[in-house]
Formats: sequence, structure tokens, C-alpha cells
Amino acid sequence: MGSTLKDWMKFVYVIFAFCSAFSLGALKGIFVGPIAGLIIIIGNVGVIVGLFPFHVFWTVYTLVKTNRLDVPLKIAILFALPALFAIWLGLSIAGSVLVGVGYGFFTPWVSAFEAFRHDNNKFRHCVVDGTWETIQGSCTVVRDFADICYHSYPAFLNERRESSSTDEVLTLRFVHVPGCIIVGILGLVVEIPLYTAIAIVKSPYMLFKGWHRLVHDLISREGPFLETACIPIAGLTIIMWPLIVIASILMAIFSSFFIGLYGAVIVYQEKSFQKGVAYVIAMVAEFDEYTNDWLYLREGTVLPRPRYRRKGTRSSVRFGGSSHRAGVNDTSVEPRGMLVPSLAPARSVRETMQEVKVVQMALLVLIWEDMMKSCEMWGKELLDASVINPSDLCEWLKAKNSNDGPIIGVGLPCYSLFQNLLYSIESGSVGLMMIDGIEVTALNAPQDRLLDWFFHPVMVLKEQIKVIALEEGEVRYLEKLIIFGGNTERMESWQNGSFKPEDALRAAQIQGMARRKNDIKEMKGRWEAILKHYPFPFPSLFPDRMIGMVRSVSKLPTYRRRFRHVVKALSAYSIEKNGPIRTGSVRSVNSI
Repeated sequence: MGSTLKDWMKFVYVIFAFCSAFSLGALKGIFVGPIAGLIIIIGNVGVIVGLFPFHVFWTVYTLVKTNRLDVPLKIAILFALPALFAIWLGLSIAGSVLVGVGYGFFTPWVSAFEAFRHDNNKFRHCVVDGTWETIQGSCTVVRDFADICYHSYPAFLNERRESSSTDEVLTLRFVHVPGCIIVGILGLVVEIPLYTAIAIVKSPYMLFKGWHRLVHDLISREGPFLETACIPIAGLTIIMWPLIVIASILMAIFSSFFIGLYGAVIVYQEKSFQKGVAYVIAMVAEFDEYTNDWLYLREGTVLPRPRYRRKGTRSSVRFGGSSHRAGVNDTSVEPRGMLVPSLAPARSVRETMQEVKVVQMALLVLIWEDMMKSCEMWGKELLDASVINPSDLCEWLKAKNSNDGPIIGVGLPCYSLFQNLLYSIESGSVGLMMIDGIEVTALNAPQDRLLDWFFHPVMVLKEQIKVIALEEGEVRYLEKLIIFGGNTERMESWQNGSFKPEDALRAAQIQGMARRKNDIKEMKGRWEAILKHYPFPFPSLFPDRMIGMVRSVSKLPTYRRRFRHVVKALSAYSIEKNGPIRTGSVRSVNSI
């Protein structure tokens, strides 16, 4: 009898907590949502409209100046630019409105339920959490978006203009231009309505199967209902599940634009109008099969799926992961379709794989944070040794991109990575040892394409450093080259006990390593070509991949914002340690 009463009391408590959190969350969404939503909408739309003339000018100027495209291809892209810019304006403004409404209203609502994860002061957290934080987060969203438009996109175009003469020139025959245009239009006409129809027809399955799964977990106390404190959050998930279904439909419609336009790229790559039409037909079947797999409907698809790649590549791409059919590795990368949450049983293999992905994503976040901590730690040591100075930090803070402040923007991250490699070698790690003691190896590395692009070349560079067996003085000499590049005056001013190797070949190898660390141009294509001819390339060639990675990551908005915090922290550390250089220097740094 006592246990039954206790269970009923717990049940009443859960219902009361859920209703309270639901009401408070709704009130917070009503009051905070319009403010946060308007910040995102007005801020993003202002950035889009304000920078649009500059984007048009930068794009056309880059298209005219680059040497990687021949004249027919440039003309074709110029004719396509108005349509592409119109699509950019429409989708970016619509996306800003959806993100503003969704983030502004639902973030404070969800935060009211997350208050139950706290051990004490749950009511206070339920009322306060997600109010000011949501407004700050909306400002961060606008800032990150502005970084993409103002910093990352011009940096990307600048790299395209600076292509070397050894880069492959992309050509286009005029005979393929009509085919590209027709297939691009055909892709939009076919993919958008069919993707929309498939998503709408299958949305009831997703709705009821999702509810069935959540209710099953509620009764059996599995999945999100395992802990009592998580029940209110999972209850909100049940109520909000129709919105998730609607969001999946919108994602299907949104992705169909890019999937349809990609048909023009297929025509250009395969030099065949028939292959482009085959791609348009095959992508409908791919999307149908993808949704069937995730919703546990019939296996495969009844729609035709013709081959749109020539011999040596598969005719289709599995959106959800690797294929179970042909056993041939898929080397092509296509746009994804509708993102549908997994509806498998709670203890299925697929859910286990998703849990592994969650752990790997957490590891990826740790790697990202460790990278910033490492830059800050080594930056403080370099400041203490007077290797870098506050003027270098201010130069990067005022710079438009990393090229204008190379010592901090490129030299400091590369120096930090180099020290990390040396630490990994000294500790006997088979992978990459982080400063927090976490070891990242090929077995536990997150399955992320950006990290894959970075991890393998860095591991090869690490092995080369081991093979070349750098002496202490050579390591110090390489550190100079990494940070200062070709600035001989700054190199000579840093007396760190380095010496230049007397052997000409060894000196050339070390100089080549550092020179390419500080080279502005990425050498990814040349690096891949060298790998085909040499099983173990020369040491001076691999850092091209590392500097390319550093410069590519620096284009990410989150990187620039986080690295800016690191540079500001170093500026404050320098002022606190040495005192202000001039009156108002602290204010000047904080105002940048």
C-alpha cells in the first residue's frame, strides 16, 4: 500500500512538474522569443542585404581574375550568377526568419524543462534559465553569420584568385552549356515537387511511429524516460513531435533546391546530358529509399534508379551511410535529403551506433576546445618570452583575415600544433595527445569529414618528424620559421638557442617544412598527386596539408569567434603582466 501511494505521489509530481515547466516555458517563449527572434531576423537580413553588393562585386571580380577556369566556363557561370544570387537571397532570408522564430521561441521553452536536471533550485532555474542566455545566443548567431559573409567568403574567393599556375584548369565546351542549363532547370522542376510529395505522404508514418516509440519508452522506462528527472523533457518531445515532422518536411523541400541544381554539375563532370537526366531520376529514388530506411518501411524503392556515373563510380549515394549492396566504396559526395530521427527500437544496433556518434561528437567538441586552450597556453609562453608582442595581437584583431596578421592568425595555431606533435612523440602516443591528457587515435577519432581531412596528414607529419629525428637546436630553428615565416628581422631577434643545420639537404628540408606552414596558398591537389607517385613523400611537402587545414578552419565562424576570445585573453594577459603601453590601451583592446 505504501509503495503504491509513493508511486502515485511520484506520478502526480511528474504531471505537476511537466505542466508547470510547460506553462513557464511558454511564457518565457512569448516574452523572450520576439526579442531574440527579431535580433536574428533583423541582424541576418541586414548582413545579407548590406553585403549583397559587395558579394556580387567580389564574386564577379574573382571569376574574372582566376586562372583556374577557362573563358567558356567563366561566361557560363556569369550567366548563371543572377539566378544563383536570387536563390541565395530568397533562401537565406527565409532561413533567417525560420531560425529566428525557432530559436527565439523554443530555446527558452526547452530550457524550462532542462531545469529539472539540476539538483537544487529547480524552480529558479526553470524561471531564469533561457532568458538572457537566449538573447545572448541570438547575438552570437548573428555574429557567426556575419563572420561567414564578411570574413570567410572573401577569404575563400581570395584563395581562388591566388591559384598557382600548376593548378588544373577547369574547362567547359559550349556544347555542354545548354545541357547544364536544361538539366539544372529540370532538376528544380522534378526534385522540388517530388521531394515535397514524398515527404508529405510519409510524414504520417513518421508522426505515429515517433509517438509509438516515445510512448513505448515512457511505459517501459527506456530511452529518454530512463531517469525521472528526464520525464518532463521527454514529455515535451512527445508534444513537440509534430513540429519535428514539419521541420523534416521543410528540410526536404530546402535540400531539393540544391539536389536539383547539382544535376548541372553532373552534366559538366560527366560531359553527358543523358547522365544529368539520369541523376535527376536517380535522386528521387535515392530519397525514397532513404526515407524508407529511416522509417522502417519496405526495403529499397520501386522507383527507377539509372546509373549517372561512368564506370568506376556508383550510380547513387546512400544518404544514411555506407551501402550494403555493391560493396564498392562511394567516392562521390552528394547533398543530403530529409533529416529524419531514428525510430528504431531502443536497443537496436542503429541506436547503439547513434550513441557512439554522440560520444564521438563530444570528443570532437573536446578537441575543438583543447585546440583553443593550447593556443592560449602557448601564446602566453610566447608573450612571456617576448617572442610575440601586443602589437601583433592588435594587428590580428584589426585585420580582415589571417593573411593580414600572419604571426597570430597562422603562426600561433601552427606553433601550437607543432608543439602538440612534439608532445605526442615524446609521450610515445600512437595518435595525437591533447594537453588535457586525451589521446586521439585512428580508433577513437570522431568520424567527421573535416577531422578526417586534418587527422591523417597530421599523423603522417608526426611520423616524419620522428623519422627525421630533429635535434634540439633544429627544433628551435623550426619554431622560428613556423611563427615568423620570412620575417628575418623577427627571427634574428628571438634568441632561443637554435642553429641552422650545416647539411644543405637537411636545412632545405626544415626550411621547406616551415615555409609551407606559412604559405598562403593551399596545396591540397598537389599533395594528393604526390601521394600517388611517392609512397613516403619528402618532409617538406606534408605541412602544405596542415597550413591548408589551418586556413580552412579559420574560415569557420565559430573558430574566428573562439580564436578572437583567445587573442583578447592574450592581450589582457599582456597588459596585466607588463602594464598598459599607452593610456587607454585596455579600452582600445576591448573595443576592437
